[in-house]
This record gives sequence, structure tokens and C-alpha cells, in this order.
Amino acid sequence: MEKRILGIDPGLATLGFGAIICNATLAPTEAVSIVDFGIIQTTANQEIGDRLCVIYDDLHSLINYIQPDLVSIEKLFFYRMGNTIPVAQARGVIMLVLAQAKVPFIEFTPAQVKQALTGYGNADKHAVQEAVARELKLDRIPRPDDAADALALGLTAWFQS
Repeated sequence: MEKRILGIDPGLATLGFGAIICNATLAPTEAVSIVDFGIIQTTANQEIGDRLCVIYDDLHSLINYIQPDLVSIEKLFFYRMGNTIPVAQARGVIMLVLAQAKVPFIEFTPAQVKQALTGYGNADKHAVQEAVARELKLDRIPRPDDAADALALGLTAWFQS
């Protein structure tokens, strides 16, 4: 049975996405493959409402294109107060779009993603990105980083199912 999982790394300036297809009936080396990955970007010179509208519209288009069975989102991580509120606003838009599309979602902390992909909850970003490339049989780490992080979220959801 095939399952499409869309990973989303929330952000206001850059929202990463990574979509994978998983199939438990295939051999482990063939069980997962990439559908697409990339970013939704807004610019700092746009008003906050306009930036959120870009995320809303682009995410609706992405959901229609990918047709995910499940979405995996990074839980809000408090690291800089100046950045936390805009990311929380973007997450609200993401959750609204998912609710409108009736797509279930699951959330993971950064430590859970690191643990799932590397076996170590304090792994550095590069180790996680290398694990993404290895699991998806890629010649190099996906770029930009936000897209690689989104693919890591998708893989984490796959490993947890």
C-alpha cells in the first residue's frame, strides 16, 4: 500500500517542503522515493498579511499537487523570541490549510527527527542531512536546507508508522 507523506519545515521567510512516497510492501531499499521538494518563500519587504497569504495560496497548490495522505510538521521550537512569533503565525496558516483539505498531520520535535534519522537526538544538522540523502539514495544532500529538513520530517513520519 502506497502512502504519500509531505514534510513541512515551517517558516515565514522560507517554508521547506519535501514529499515522499512510501510502500511497505516493497523491499526496504525500494520502499521510499521522492515526489518533490523545495521551498515556499516570502520576502521581508512584504507586509505580514501578504506573506501569510503567499504561504496559504502556495500551500493549497502544493497540497493539490502532492495529494498527501499524511503531513509531518516540525513542532515549534523556541530559540529566538523575535523569530518564534512569525513562525507560529506561519504554522497557524499551515494548520488551517491542512484542516481545509482534511489532511491529517503529525508533529515532531527537532530531537525526535534527529533520533529517527541518526539514532542520536543531539545529532548536528549535517548528520541529519546526510541521513536524508542516504535513505533517499541521493548523490548529494538536498538543497536548500529547509527542503532537506522537510524531507527529514517526512522520513521520520514514515519510520514512525
